Amino acid sequence: MDRKVVPNGVLLEEAATLLGEGREVVLSPRGQSMLPFIREGRDAVVLKLLDDVQVGDIVLARLPGRYVLHRVFGVEDGRLTLMGDGNVGIREYCGKEDILGTVVAIQRGEKTIIPGKASLWRVLLPVRRYILAIYRRLI
Repeated sequence: MDRKVVPNGVLLEEAATLLGEGREVVLSPRGQSMLPFIREGRDAVVLKLLDDVQVGDIVLARLPGRYVLHRVFGVEDGRLTLMGDGNVGIREYCGKEDILGTVVAIQRGEKTIIPGKASLWRVLLPVRRYILAIYRRLI
């Protein structure tokens, strides 16, 4: 079987088109910004464009020059604050129009997980650095 490498930008633009048509898209996320809840090489995410985005939702957003799969940390006057679960201080900002889709399920092997709002994880932000350090040593 031939293998073809497609740049993320091209793949995610196609995903954005499909999401805009009301379709669901399944992607294998890359990176560690959503640890410990979503892990590269283990999980796939099911995305759908929803009418409403709320604090705690995991979203795929188009930012200047890149895409991120992060959790909505805050919403104020239509402006969203995004932060990866595996981050301890880095935040991104975007408008609701920059949201391409919301994670409606996480596929982990044969399991399908419906993501929660991670309320406790967000409260643990002051000690998240230590929890993540231990977790990264264990995986």
